Amino acid sequence: MGETMQIRARGIRTTVAALAAVAGVAAVAVPAAAATAPASDTPRFLEPAELPPHPTSPWYAGPVTAGQPDPLPVCVGEALPSIATHRSYGTEFDTNAQQITVVERTEQRAKDFAALLRKDIAGCAEKLMEQDPDLTATQKSYGRLNVEEGAHVYGLHTASAWGSSDIGLFSVGRDGRTVTVVLWGQMGNFQHAQVADFKKTTVTAVNKLY
Repeated sequence: MGETMQIRARGIRTTVAALAAVAGVAAVAVPAAAATAPASDTPRFLEPAELPPHPTSPWYAGPVTAGQPDPLPVCVGEALPSIATHRSYGTEFDTNAQQITVVERTEQRAKDFAALLRKDIAGCAEKLMEQDPDLTATQKSYGRLNVEEGAHVYGLHTASAWGSSDIGLFSVGRDGRTVTVVLWGQMGNFQHAQVADFKKTTVTAVNKLY
């Protein structure tokens, strides 16, 4: 069991459709103006089959795309630089995912950036509370994974006064001067969080960076 913090926050759904923007937006959609990143210039990204398995649907993936996701994902979006590269994923149902990778100039900058992302995720529910008091949010830390320079996994559940209930998982991992963030979300609560599968996905994501 991870460390739990219960707080009240306002209505931003934490399906990764919402982590990418608002509930119901397909995470595999890529803005028309976004440029596909040259494969030689970017780390390798997750393939659909490497995501937590969905019981009734395959995963689908958009292209690896240069720049920040648009719209920015909740919790980590404000920290993302323009040099980020991302890929979005979706199923036939309300389950979505996203991977965002940043290659820094030095290993120290990457270490500092990963620490900033972890701080933003750890304080995300409290920040949502400050923005709007109409949602109850429960946040958990699932600890550190021993892969390359390390990865950390978190969960965030939100339940609104009007009945929505969504669960999101986040991870931040680093290999040298490269940092990657993986987001996963669907309707449900912590009982529906595929934590073990998501940890495996995170390990794969970090191992694939270069």
